[in-house]
Amino acid sequence: MPEALDWTDRVLELEVGPIAHGGHCVARFGEGPGRVVFVRHTLPGERVRAVVTEDGGGAFCRADTIAVLRAAPGRVDPPCVWARAGGCGGCDLQHATPAAQRALKTAVVREQLHRLAGIDADVEVEELPGGPLGWRQRVRLAVDDEGRAGLRAHRSHEVLPIADCLLAPPGSLPPVLAEAFPPGAEIEVAVDADGAQHVDRGDGAGGPLVQWAAGREWRLSPGTFWQVHPALADILAEVVGEWAAAPRGGTAWDLYGGVGLFAAVLAGQVGPGGAVTVVESSRRSVEDGRAALADLPQVSWQVGRVERVLGGLTGSPDVVVADPPRKGLGRAMVDALCGRAPDRVVHVACDPAALARDVALFADRGYRLAQLRAFDAFPMTHHMECVALLTR
Repeated sequence: MPEALDWTDRVLELEVGPIAHGGHCVARFGEGPGRVVFVRHTLPGERVRAVVTEDGGGAFCRADTIAVLRAAPGRVDPPCVWARAGGCGGCDLQHATPAAQRALKTAVVREQLHRLAGIDADVEVEELPGGPLGWRQRVRLAVDDEGRAGLRAHRSHEVLPIADCLLAPPGSLPPVLAEAFPPGAEIEVAVDADGAQHVDRGDGAGGPLVQWAAGREWRLSPGTFWQVHPALADILAEVVGEWAAAPRGGTAWDLYGGVGLFAAVLAGQVGPGGAVTVVESSRRSVEDGRAALADLPQVSWQVGRVERVLGGLTGSPDVVVADPPRKGLGRAMVDALCGRAPDRVVHVACDPAALARDVALFADRGYRLAQLRAFDAFPMTHHMECVALLTR
């Protein structure tokens, strides 16, 4: 049996190929087809020197760029000193202009749909208002063994004791980063729509976070999920409402519904004579959602995992809105939904690969991809948000 390769700490000179899902580009090193190297902090078409950071001995290894020998159009100097080899794991694309970042993300979502669903989608990742910095309304910090809060290194539990994060609203993090915390703790810093800052030290203390979206106020308990980009909740509500088109007096399901952002829109469409059912596993989110939508008696709530609750829901909905976790819906859930034969499914996804797999599963059950939009809701990172409309 041949000895396993281990190139860890080896420096390679690479011709960089296309962007891949996950914030890295693909290169090859060696004779013939070469061994695959997933390399960060680079752009397609560049020639770089990179150090291997992780090697499991298989068909590929991972590397970080340490020198750019030939730069590609769209490269800029990262605004943050931690966006480098061995640095913070949060940002993947600070070395590219915002337009170049969106082009890279567009290439990723198109490639995933082509490879996993056999669909050539004419989709472009769209810019959101507010610019590439200062947009992140909620930041989760880790605490090292010395009680210092910071962010984790890429693919590591190591905590970097940073002085600030440029993605957070200016001035929000330095006072918190100057504090001492219990080692191993996790701290969440959030800025709400009124500009008030909230620091959740894991004790649930502090007043509610106020957010505005879909034409109403939401008062959220500490730790309750809300989109981190200030423009995204309203944009998603608008797109979901347009594509759901729930009929007056009809039935709609809002699965993985959180506090009911989409349920609020669906309730306006079905009216007092219709019915909207929200399924959400977080009791805290359901409590906040019930309070926010107390004026909408057509909205009912089911607390529990969607996979367990769905079988107990009666009837066939006219439309289903699903915003599952990063792993997507999966075969069992797609089969269960298609068995109820909704006219439309609006699928909200934060992972283009999971979305593409789900789209392929829906196609096997007779649903086609009718509409697709993608949003650059996480500038400087490889992440994006997609919304897909599937129709029978």
